[in-house]
Amino acid sequence: MTQNLPAPLDIRLINATAAALMAVFAMLLAGAAFAWALRAPWFSISGIVVTGDTSHNSAPTLKANVAPRLSGGFFTMDLSRARQVFESVPWVRKATVRREFPNRLQVNLKEHQAVAYWGSESEPRLVNNFGEVFEANVDEVEQSDLPRLQGPDGQAALVLATYQTLQPMFESLDMALEHLELSGRGGWISRLDSGAIIQLGRGNTDEVKARAQRFLQTLAQVSAHHGRKPEALEYADLRHDGGYAVRLRGVTTTVLSLPQK
Repeated sequence: MTQNLPAPLDIRLINATAAALMAVFAMLLAGAAFAWALRAPWFSISGIVVTGDTSHNSAPTLKANVAPRLSGGFFTMDLSRARQVFESVPWVRKATVRREFPNRLQVNLKEHQAVAYWGSESEPRLVNNFGEVFEANVDEVEQSDLPRLQGPDGQAALVLATYQTLQPMFESLDMALEHLELSGRGGWISRLDSGAIIQLGRGNTDEVKARAQRFLQTLAQVSAHHGRKPEALEYADLRHDGGYAVRLRGVTTTVLSLPQK
């Protein structure tokens, strides 16, 4: 009876090494094939479908401007980077980018909704409805009566919220708040569409609101006392304790003391 003797140790080591090398070679070959497939022409991005807000960027123009800045194929493209490229386009606030097999991108855009100009008249900056500042061609703004807001960097949301609080109060007297500025020292200055300047003083939105409310509640009475209407207002300074100074068209400055509660 013949016994099957185990192979010598060196033979077993050679066989194991050969098997391991074959496995590694097969893995490298599979990896190379997979890498080649990822970069194959049929997986190159051949179409971009744009949906959502395109009021200021038509889909063809957007694709023509953005496509050259995108890199990679269907599987290799960095979607986070692609999103950043779309969001760098003027008026685009947010972009959502996803793959559509086998070679297209689906892009959904949300544009900024401009509610005010920001900064000086020479600056191409606007404020959206979230209180965010963005740069764009101001000539493309549809509304011609947007207010102008100014303030320190990072304070746009506060200035917008204060404007939205004050504007209805002035509208009740048929006045339009055209400009609102927050100085670096915390003082508020406003200008009406009539050109009248109102120094609102320092404070948060509630404090400025209370000061403006007291002023507007007595403006009609003060104007009538001098034979004028509220539209005759040229200047008002609400920074006085317990009162304010006012200048009406054709009338010298008057300081009004409010009754103490």
